[in-house]
Amino acid sequence: MSSLKELQDLIQEKYGIDPATLDPNESMRDKGFDSLAIVEFLFEIEDRFKISMPDPDPSIETLAGLAAVVDRVRAEAAASAEQQQQPAA
Repeated sequence: MSSLKELQDLIQEKYGIDPATLDPNESMRDKGFDSLAIVEFLFEIEDRFKISMPDPDPSIETLAGLAAVVDRVRAEAAASAEQQQQPAA
């Protein structure tokens, strides 16, 4: 499942930007997100999804790239949690 829709909803909630105006493949910087806004948005994502984002990742330049990173981190967290729940053999 892609996090793209959830991220678009979060952008609308936090910044009041209509998701329809955001091209997921366009640089977020081209839409007015400076470095500070991107870092703040990453913190918001971490809080919302209860995940830890990796240190600066070049694919975070676009919303689609950010969604891919969030999806990967969420999948890794789910796999880790599932592995921890399995009884030792």
